[in-house]
Amino acid sequence: MDHLAPPNVPVYATTAEQQRIWERCEARGQPVIAIRAATRGYIVRYDLQHLDAQLSQRTLQRLRDRVRSRRGYETSPDDTDPVSETEGVGGEAGAVSGELHTPTERAARELASHISPFVLDRDNWQ
Repeated sequence: MDHLAPPNVPVYATTAEQQRIWERCEARGQPVIAIRAATRGYIVRYDLQHLDAQLSQRTLQRLRDRVRSRRGYETSPDDTDPVSETEGVGGEAGAVSGELHTPTERAARELASHISPFVLDRDNWQ
């Protein structure tokens, strides 16, 4: 699998549902890409920890750039982001795991699908 279509991204609201998704991905040897239904919006989560893998620094930077470009943040003339890295990507985007915030389930599904090639492609891992 090299891409996850928006309708196929699992959504969870409880710890038990989250646990089932993580266990299923671990059993399949796949990274987790899922959406948490939070109190104020939705959180796209990805996780490679159970695979003892992480995204390469180059891939991580490309993923952050792609997420920032979808959010419409402008960059300054000296190529530094005018807001913090966390605010720029709308959450945390780390090498092992990330949590990216969105206001709606539809936006979360689209974002999860959009970042899935970065996370699912084993050539992007180290």
